[in-house]
Amino acid sequence: MIPEPALDTLFRSARSHNGWLPRPVADATLRELYELVKWAPTSANCSPMRIVFVRSAAGRERLRPWLSPGNVEKTLSAPVTAVIGYDTEFHRALPHLFPHRPELRHGFEGPANADHAERTAFRNGSLQAGYFILAARALGLDCGPMSGFDAQGVDSSFWAGTAVRTNLLCNLGHGDPAKLFGRHPRLEFDEACRFD
Repeated sequence: MIPEPALDTLFRSARSHNGWLPRPVADATLRELYELVKWAPTSANCSPMRIVFVRSAAGRERLRPWLSPGNVEKTLSAPVTAVIGYDTEFHRALPHLFPHRPELRHGFEGPANADHAERTAFRNGSLQAGYFILAARALGLDCGPMSGFDAQGVDSSFWAGTAVRTNLLCNLGHGDPAKLFGRHPRLEFDEACRFD
């Protein structure tokens, strides 16, 4: 088991941030973040998550019109916003990523399998997004994952001409504790779980 302080960093003390300190996030940190995330499991090692790290003024302006009003300020002030997508044509890489069963790609190809490919990409991309948040926290970054945006608009601005679709946005940086909301409750074990 990892030490208690690490569990605090990843789960118990970690918060979703809404405001940011003026501290940059280095390219090397973002690369290290991906290098951690890529090792976490997905079905058949399909790895459909794709990321655009938005940091430039031009990138922020492309993102701005697609944000819900309540998400504009906290997103534009974040050092980095990760546009986390999932590639619905992830199966093209399966011969490389799952070399002992390269024929698995055929189960995702063509119009008849498009729904299966979409569901698999979304499920595993969402799983990878969860790993992404934990890896960012492990590296000392704070996260502000969110919905509250026009996904088709973000797709048109960041994934045009590809088979990638936006799943969520995640602001990254060093959070301003003065802008945190009070800690909200969570469901207890018996409210969320059962034995069968």
